[in-house]
Amino acid sequence: MRRLHRIPLNIALALAAAVLGSAALPARAEPQRPCPQTNSAQASVSLDFAFYKSNVEPIFLKVRPGHARCYACHSEANRIFHLEKLPPGAIVWTEEQSRKNFQSAIHLVVPGNPGLSPLALHPLAPEAGGDAFHSGGRQFASQNDPDWRAIAEWVRGAQEGAPSCMPQSAASIYVTNSAADTIDVIDSATNKIVQVIRGIELPHGVNFSPDGARVYVSNESESVLDVVDAQSGEILHKIPLSGRPNNISITKDGRRVVVGIRTLPGALDLIDTSTLTLAKTIPVNASVHNVYVTPDGKYAVSGSIESQSVTIVDLQTDQIAWRLQLDRGVRPMAFDRNSDGSTRRIFVQLSGFNGFAVVDFAKRAEVARIKLPDQPGGFGTAEARTGTPSHGIGVAPDGKSLWVNSTLANAVFKYSLPNLTLLGYCALPLVHPLGSAPTGGVPEWITFTPDSKFVYISNSGARSVSAIDVRTLKAVAEIPVGEVPKRINTLVLP
Repeated sequence: MRRLHRIPLNIALALAAAVLGSAALPARAEPQRPCPQTNSAQASVSLDFAFYKSNVEPIFLKVRPGHARCYACHSEANRIFHLEKLPPGAIVWTEEQSRKNFQSAIHLVVPGNPGLSPLALHPLAPEAGGDAFHSGGRQFASQNDPDWRAIAEWVRGAQEGAPSCMPQSAASIYVTNSAADTIDVIDSATNKIVQVIRGIELPHGVNFSPDGARVYVSNESESVLDVVDAQSGEILHKIPLSGRPNNISITKDGRRVVVGIRTLPGALDLIDTSTLTLAKTIPVNASVHNVYVTPDGKYAVSGSIESQSVTIVDLQTDQIAWRLQLDRGVRPMAFDRNSDGSTRRIFVQLSGFNGFAVVDFAKRAEVARIKLPDQPGGFGTAEARTGTPSHGIGVAPDGKSLWVNSTLANAVFKYSLPNLTLLGYCALPLVHPLGSAPTGGVPEWITFTPDSKFVYISNSGARSVSAIDVRTLKAVAEIPVGEVPKRINTLVLP
């Protein structure tokens, strides 16, 4: 997690008061519909009571070794942050008391920004980015403390209080939080989270209907494809699959979602989007990690780690057209095209290789293997990710550049197309473990704005998404998201 800039308590309190005002906030500011009429100022300061009560309030009663409970001091009437006295014999607060505690807490919070929130900074150790002194001691030695992270998550979102409907924007960045049950939606115009889709445990791949009305998410925990209303974020339908899914793609006409099935013996499930049913399963005899539809829409291309192979299926006949055997497990892939729109090359990332292979689509053969630079370096070992040194690859929509993540470099590299000349790199966020050297953010996947001006990288170890200016190779934003963000995709609204 990023180091937060320290700010004196009195200034932070003034900032919190300026943002929140003197009036108490409602327990939850429900978004109005239709979403374009939502009061965005109200939504931006919403803090979710239910999340607070379940995840934050218990921290104040928790016995932390070597520390007095927060309750022991803050139940006194003269405290700025005041907690209600527990009823005799009670071990938790009543609903009414919890709401009073909530009102006290929100006046010490700048919604969306733990770095300006006294509730998060005051009990945090100074060396971890907290205030210089807290009369209750250093309750949290690190920003990686699970309890501190729960407070920060509540403040940041107020993710629970983020609008549940989608404001209109030219493009939205969707990121699936692979160790959670949420999908964060980022407005590319503001680089702020504008929606959180909930209730899909272990979400994997994400894609969209051509009209932008539906979001399709492969659900690992239930082995289904979830169909989500893009505007409301509500799950509309669950489509049972033939096995546990990994990544997904969609045909150009939007009539079929192609789901990679990881469960052996491996397959591609074809979902009919008009009936929302599993229409066909194509066996590929290889556990599928990722699947893509080629730029011309003619083929589905799947990769397998275990069988070290790429399988190409003709979407006109639903038959395997050809297969390419490689010497390493197949990870993410990207494609460039010929002038007529047909597929020219596949860029394939491989297990244990810090770079990518180049496959000539017409020749059906690997024609080059490009290793990423050795510097920057020094990452990957502490993160136990040396087996996947390069993960995440993408071709910009304008076809002029190829972007390649490196876990070992904790950076993303830019290559020109079609000649594959290295143009530079952008460093990605660090994680700062207590008492040890910084580690990498573990970059995972890549997506772009439709104008090719910005690239977005999911940082699974840093719980964030980086927005990078394609021209300058400079990060313009780091957006906090959920647990272990991985697959990331762009919804371009009509």
